[in-house]
Amino acid sequence: MNTKYTIAAVVIIVLIVSAAFIIYYQAQAPDEGLEALQNLVDDDNYTTSLTAYPEKIISVAPSCTEILFAIDAGDKVVAVTDYCDYPYDFSAWVAAGNMTSVGDFTTPNMEVITALDPDLILASGGVQDDIVSTLRDRGYKVLVLDPTSVSGILYNIELVGNATGNRDEATALINNLTSRIDAVSETVANAAKPRVYYEVYYELTSSWTIGSLAWQNELIEKAGGTNIFNDQEIDYYQYQVEALIDRNPDVIVLPASGMGTGQLESLDAVKARPGWDTTNAVQDDRLHQIDSNIIERSGPRVADAIEQLAEFFHPELF
Repeated sequence: MNTKYTIAAVVIIVLIVSAAFIIYYQAQAPDEGLEALQNLVDDDNYTTSLTAYPEKIISVAPSCTEILFAIDAGDKVVAVTDYCDYPYDFSAWVAAGNMTSVGDFTTPNMEVITALDPDLILASGGVQDDIVSTLRDRGYKVLVLDPTSVSGILYNIELVGNATGNRDEATALINNLTSRIDAVSETVANAAKPRVYYEVYYELTSSWTIGSLAWQNELIEKAGGTNIFNDQEIDYYQYQVEALIDRNPDVIVLPASGMGTGQLESLDAVKARPGWDTTNAVQDDRLHQIDSNIIERSGPRVADAIEQLAEFFHPELF
């Protein structure tokens, strides 16, 4: 046989065998996307695994809805609660027939959920614990997003990105938020830290604020302030008004809506509360309202909250 043809035949055989090996090992290698769907650990420390990317997602918490749309997974959302109002007016979508409502945040309509037969449900913790248990008992895949820190919020964004197949979008969002938060922290690093009171609910005889375990406490710290009740190792802390007066905050932050809405008629009304006129915050006119949704929803607007707080605490730097 001609040596030239022998060499050519050997080369062809080698190429065929190599191609066969490549095809075989590619078939054996796990799909990177499907691999990310395995062992999804949520804030309940509950592990969920999916066999495919979800095509129908229900969000039963506003913070979850915000994350889904922030990572461009909104096209997979088939239902939200009546309280989900960002980044769109979903009530208008529902009225137009382009979205379904599951109703109330605390008691979503199980019949609606069942009829939609979702591939994945996103929920928050706390008051939704019983709902989550019921949904899981019925066989639904549920991820609980109930972070207690900024890093926890970023983890949840990554988790939802993995679950939906929007990993690149989630990574880009995480990088953007991290960069913005770091920029604030660097700007205020050497500034004096004002003492801050953050209001959750107010009544003359019984009022609520945040302790050191609330993730809003971390927002205050990253914005260059100190929570006056950070010695209380609890998330939400009930205090007597005398305690606030004694701790004498330099800055008072009040949600523009939320639990305390009925008591917060105006900043002038806050200044007129018994004894509050003795605080530095009132005397220096350093009372600020903030959109409660950006500071109470543990979602992608966390950097907005930190930036606004930093402007309240250090207006000379921003």
